[in-house]
Amino acid sequence: MAASSPPSPDAAVRVRDAVAADMDAVQAIYAHHVRHGTGSYEYDPPDLAEMQARWQKIVAQGLPWLVAEDAGSGAVLGYAYAGLFHGRIGWRFVVEDSVYIHPDHTGRGLGEALLREVLERCEALGYRQMMGVVGDGANAGSIRLHEKLGFTRIGTAKDTGWKFGRWLDTVYMQKQLGPGGSEPPPG
Repeated sequence: MAASSPPSPDAAVRVRDAVAADMDAVQAIYAHHVRHGTGSYEYDPPDLAEMQARWQKIVAQGLPWLVAEDAGSGAVLGYAYAGLFHGRIGWRFVVEDSVYIHPDHTGRGLGEALLREVLERCEALGYRQMMGVVGDGANAGSIRLHEKLGFTRIGTAKDTGWKFGRWLDTVYMQKQLGPGGSEPPPG
């Protein structure tokens, strides 16, 4: 099921479902963030096979994994997905988002377009809450993105990540989807 996002600040970009052929670009984008950033607490970038396995797991659960692509060249400029927040049955109505943008294409509204579509898809699937778990409490761009789309900061876990020789805080953010907790879930 292909979908497009609302018009983004960059009209030459479209948001669509990720396919297997996108995983090379997805792996390269994530590898950059693992090697140079603090948004992920991984030290070694996963290889292509591992990224394909992660994508397949999300898609098999019926959850969205999307890419933003340059409409002219088809190049993948970023990606976002939602995964189950925790594996226990009582958490089954809660998802967690992840958003990563190619370092040459930040600040263009791609993260917003991707996350907005992930939110819409998860709400349509009946999820009630989305969590944003922001690695590095100093990651102002990610925090601003989540706030812009209606997430509320619900707490900071101090000194929970160790990367590049320093402690990092983890910021927890939350957004209600649909009726949230105002009524019981179906079934």
